[in-house]
Amino acid sequence: MTNEDVLAIFRECGAMLEGHFILSSGLRSPVFLQKAKVFQYAHQTEKLCRALAEKIRAEGYGDVTKVVSPAIGGIIPGYETSRHLGVPALYTERVDGQFELRRGFEIEPDDKVIVVEDIVSTGLSIRECVDALRKIGANVVAAACLIDRSAGEADVGVPLVSLIQYKVHAYPADQLPPELAAIPAIKPGSRGIQGVK
Repeated sequence: MTNEDVLAIFRECGAMLEGHFILSSGLRSPVFLQKAKVFQYAHQTEKLCRALAEKIRAEGYGDVTKVVSPAIGGIIPGYETSRHLGVPALYTERVDGQFELRRGFEIEPDDKVIVVEDIVSTGLSIRECVDALRKIGANVVAAACLIDRSAGEADVGVPLVSLIQYKVHAYPADQLPPELAAIPAIKPGSRGIQGVK
């Protein structure tokens, strides 16, 4: 899939929002990719994740034995990508602010793990997930995402396979361009409440 193919799906699903948004990283952006609006359509999610699985294979990671995703945003793309890779899908959850593998999920010493996330901005969620998995002895060989908003700049601690790179500027709250500062900020993601100023 090309960048335009992927972005067309986001537009078609009403998931390409424009305005002044507070990202989960705390940075501000004029564009928010509301992936939950895409994930409500199984046929669109399947297209994206099938293409991501194909790219994972093409990048040399087709021999992974488990997919692990950070909850909550990575669960759906992780599950669907694992289906196309033919391997189990697991996920980590935050417990006291730290990711942990729970619910009886297990990783064996000979497993080759890829962490699958929805969208990468700073890479923090993947890095935290990778760290948690390494603490229990997992062999994390790579990470993957549908969209890399950093265009390759985010450090996730392992090689990153992205379906597409889509650079969207993000700014610290105290360094906003005037046109963004003139618009009230909202936080549409899962870690905040709307209407934040």
